[in-house]
Amino acid sequence: MQAAVTGSGEQPRPAGLLGTALVDTVRRTGASAGVLYLLDEATQTLGLAVLCGLPEEVAWPWHRIPLATAAPISEAVRENRLVWVGSQENMARAYPRVAASMPYRFALAAAPLPGRSRCWGGLVLLWPASHPEHATRRELGHISAEARSIAHALDQSPDPPTAPEQPRRVSLAEPHPFAGRAPQAAADYAERLPEGSLALDLEGRITFVNGAAADLLGRTADRLLGTRPWQSLPWLDRPAVEDHYRTAVISREPVEFTAAHPPDDPLHFQLYPDASGISVRITRAPDPVDDRPDPGGDRPESARPSSPESAASGTAHTGRLYQLLHLASALTETVAVSDVVELVAGQVLPAFGAEGLVLSAAEAGRLKITGWHGYDRQTIERLDGLPLGTGITPAGHVLSTGIPAFFASVEELAREFPRAPPMSGKHAWAFLPLLISGRPVGCCILSYDGPHTFTPDERAVLTSLAGLIAQALDRARLYDAVHGLALGLQESLLPRSLPDVPGLTMAARYLPASRGMDIGGDFYDVIRLDATTVAAVIGDVQGHNVAAAALMGQVRTAIRTAIRAATGTPPDAVLARTNQVLIDLNTDLLVTCLYARIDLVRGRATLASAGHPPPLLHRPGQEGRVVGLDPAPPLGIDIGTPYPVTDLDLPSGSTLGLYTDGLVEVPGTDPDGTATDLARHLAAHHDEDVEGLIDQLLRRAWPSGRYTDDTALLLLRTTGRGNPASASRRR
Repeated sequence: MQAAVTGSGEQPRPAGLLGTALVDTVRRTGASAGVLYLLDEATQTLGLAVLCGLPEEVAWPWHRIPLATAAPISEAVRENRLVWVGSQENMARAYPRVAASMPYRFALAAAPLPGRSRCWGGLVLLWPASHPEHATRRELGHISAEARSIAHALDQSPDPPTAPEQPRRVSLAEPHPFAGRAPQAAADYAERLPEGSLALDLEGRITFVNGAAADLLGRTADRLLGTRPWQSLPWLDRPAVEDHYRTAVISREPVEFTAAHPPDDPLHFQLYPDASGISVRITRAPDPVDDRPDPGGDRPESARPSSPESAASGTAHTGRLYQLLHLASALTETVAVSDVVELVAGQVLPAFGAEGLVLSAAEAGRLKITGWHGYDRQTIERLDGLPLGTGITPAGHVLSTGIPAFFASVEELAREFPRAPPMSGKHAWAFLPLLISGRPVGCCILSYDGPHTFTPDERAVLTSLAGLIAQALDRARLYDAVHGLALGLQESLLPRSLPDVPGLTMAARYLPASRGMDIGGDFYDVIRLDATTVAAVIGDVQGHNVAAAALMGQVRTAIRTAIRAATGTPPDAVLARTNQVLIDLNTDLLVTCLYARIDLVRGRATLASAGHPPPLLHRPGQEGRVVGLDPAPPLGIDIGTPYPVTDLDLPSGSTLGLYTDGLVEVPGTDPDGTATDLARHLAAHHDEDVEGLIDQLLRRAWPSGRYTDDTALLLLRTTGRGNPASASRRR
């Protein structure tokens, strides 16, 4: 009779609000696994809090997810909607990074957790591959209701949880009424079978093995229990074997494969998964197998690794390989240096258990620190700009040799580099040279708060990862340089400051798109016509290139010329003259524009629009609203186009908001709905300073802070004529 082992790493009863809520949700929806994320609003990241029904290593690449990441859960939270992915093919098309790290058949739903005053995070549910590709409306409604129920429980909690450093894993299994007698009866039953039987928990550890299985595998039960088969049996130490197990766990489908037991004894394995683990049936295969075992399987018994640690150090297992694929695909999406630092800190550090990061670039014989995590600023200032001398610092040495260096303790580092300056309070380091075609780009340093032994597996993956980080960093530095030049050109075409106008306070923002290096065509301007009259204009030139920026400058000049030609020129005439200039230029680019002439004495504004989004308006004692304007086509289309005029009352304390479409065209939302929401926010915070209010509006429209289009926003608030204290602030 062979013994069974318990202690799978799961908590048998989900203690705490989130554990209980997740298990109940998974059971009620019929899902096979679930994950709960909590949103850190300060960093705009989702932190993995609780999971069930999945191996923890599968979720590690998704331990922390920036809200801007292209993933189902981040999209669900970012856009406040349920995301359904019904097949592996749909996943590959919509979220290739997720598909690369989880290439299995399953269905997935991701839903936000909408609380009363904030979004708490998100819920992810997985179903077996047998689930229909399309969810019913009733099922989707049930999932959304469960997410709202969890959010309501968090709203009611006096001490809401936050995402822990290590996520909790809870069990879906429920105790059976005959649990006291069943284990022995089941063991006796399995022992009488002529075929091999063993059981794995969801983490892949052997929890039961009968005598026939032990004989077929060539190991006694005490050497198998508590281990993973690919660790305790060298001839199964191949990525394909571990991948079969992961496929069974995630897809919840039976999996079978054949492997050769040395010297030439093929065994057939059949895996049958459920919510509590995997049952494995082992028989002798009738035919030889083509998939030969690893040569290490033919080594004598004494030469084979017998412990999980020694076996695991031999090759990079499937989990690491998929982790590397995930990180590689994530690095391809980074644009700026800050993106690279954020990715390495948010995903590489947790994956390898490190606490500190220093990312440096090689410049003029020194290492200039471009980003860090887990260090205080004083330490970074002390380490910034260290020379690249090969005998002084480990970073300089690895850059000159191109060979990574790993130090498990302070003593190891001191023996190798006695002249190196103190490296703060860390106790273990991985120094990874960042090279491109042999050219040093920089150095990536991972550090640990305590001693850490680097396995060959970790060294191999980190070495491969260093090459990917080098390419991403080199590309990001080029982007930052070019983007800086483009942004400088863009800003040179915009007003350096807003004019001082008694009776009017103003604030303006121009924010370039978070992606891409092109120059945008958004612009704004405020022109003081006389002591009591002001012209405000905002516009958007089609395109994102030098031609768009050049045309934007010409449009601004044309508008100013039309205004200066006659101070009393009405807004429709200004737009008509500007339209004529664009037609004369024979440009293929279209321009939208909104022109407002504000009379501070009368408390009136006259507006005309050329295909531009209507402004936001709040008057004292009234609700905020979007101004209704008569439509007119953009500039540059046709000579003689009329531009209808709209008159508005602007009593003292009124706020007018002019913006370009980048503010309201948020993916997954209705632009009109976003504009209405911003108008309401304008009214709710009408007593706040315009400088603070304008930033609030930007954050409300784009909580992630990553704009998909250039955005210009101009706020103007009337305060009463002739009040010197109401002069606008200079930007």
